[in-house]
Amino acid sequence: MSRRLEVELTSKREDGTFTWRAAGAKQPKGELDGSLLYDGAAVGDVVRAEAEFAVDGVFIVSVTPIKAKREKADMLEILGSGKDQGGVTTQLVGKRGRGRDRGDRDDRGRGRGDRSRGGGRGGGGRGEGRGSRDRNDRGRGDRNERGQKQRRDGGDRSGRPRRERSAPARQKPKRLRPARTHRDAALKEIAEIQRPLARVVLRDGVPGVRQLVEKQNQKAKSSGQPEIPPKMLEAVGEKLLPKLRTAEWRDNAEAALAGIAEVDIRDIRKVVVAADNGAKDDESRALAEQLRTGLTARVDAEHGKWLSELNDLVREGRTVRALRQSSRPPKAGAPLPADLATKLTEAANASMTAETSSDRWGTVLDAVAYSPVRTQVKPQGIPTTVTDELRKTVKKLSKRIPEIAALFSPPAAPAAAPAAAPIPPKPEIADA
Repeated sequence: MSRRLEVELTSKREDGTFTWRAAGAKQPKGELDGSLLYDGAAVGDVVRAEAEFAVDGVFIVSVTPIKAKREKADMLEILGSGKDQGGVTTQLVGKRGRGRDRGDRDDRGRGRGDRSRGGGRGGGGRGEGRGSRDRNDRGRGDRNERGQKQRRDGGDRSGRPRRERSAPARQKPKRLRPARTHRDAALKEIAEIQRPLARVVLRDGVPGVRQLVEKQNQKAKSSGQPEIPPKMLEAVGEKLLPKLRTAEWRDNAEAALAGIAEVDIRDIRKVVVAADNGAKDDESRALAEQLRTGLTARVDAEHGKWLSELNDLVREGRTVRALRQSSRPPKAGAPLPADLATKLTEAANASMTAETSSDRWGTVLDAVAYSPVRTQVKPQGIPTTVTDELRKTVKKLSKRIPEIAALFSPPAAPAAAPAAAPIPPKPEIADA
């Protein structure tokens, strides 16, 4: 079962993940995928998160921003005139009479059809006036999806040209949501007096038991009651932990195997890695082997799909997206095919020329710095006008692309020739 937490985003990593900790506390803490956050999320934000507590850590499932409290609006008291007035009466009008009354309501003798620019004064129903409909259609057609008025040259009113079409939004993979069948069964087999301790072990491990005992001993010491021996409860927790960990792993493994084609690969990998400590019997080991086989097939399929999409991006000339895509292979450590690496390198070289603007040059450079072809990229030239923003980008990424960063270094001044040693004067010869 997931729990709600208010967490603070403490830092952002290069791969897009954020580190977090509980708001106002040091524990719990962990990391979360940046794709779960809303647009504009930044380090220091306090958000509301749905978290699942497991043996190997705390996993954030979803994140929502905390809504600011609305101030209560001031209310105005209506006093009235103090006079006693009669009630309000209503009278329903039939459809025919209502339509005729509306058409004859104008004192100047014009109906609703006369108000449209396309209709004449001689009448014309609501559907015959084309002016209003054309005006609405024209207004809808001249605005883009952001509500900005379009220009005929393809840009908007701000004068910026229309960007290249973006790729369709990817559907987020499903997160692992295991049942609690084996976990609840393991808890039932434990003596009732030990179940609260077992739940603490499941949630926080043996260190959690130690912290719980310390808190209870502090309360007991302040109230004059005898303290609890911590080593005794720690020994009980260590005895319960292997059985509980195996039960929890069985729940995770069965859920991962059932959703092997849909669940996020990272969640499945965590379950496979945890099999060394969780799979203790023959049935669990067989389940772990099935999970490894399914994960291998899933990774191979995802890798093939990734290569196909990468080829399409290079062929369509979408260099920046192709470079960023190349840095996130599903199969870790798998090299790019030689022909694809050559095409990607040539596309990057052609995108970094002297005619390229500094903004575009910096965008391509940022994508190159994290791609597997960063050591093969040789720009055709640097922008004729190098902005301060581009220099900051080059300095930030200089350790990843030292050869490209060297293009922006000022040429070294020629070394000065060493000064010639002074010629000693001729010795004077004294007259005999």
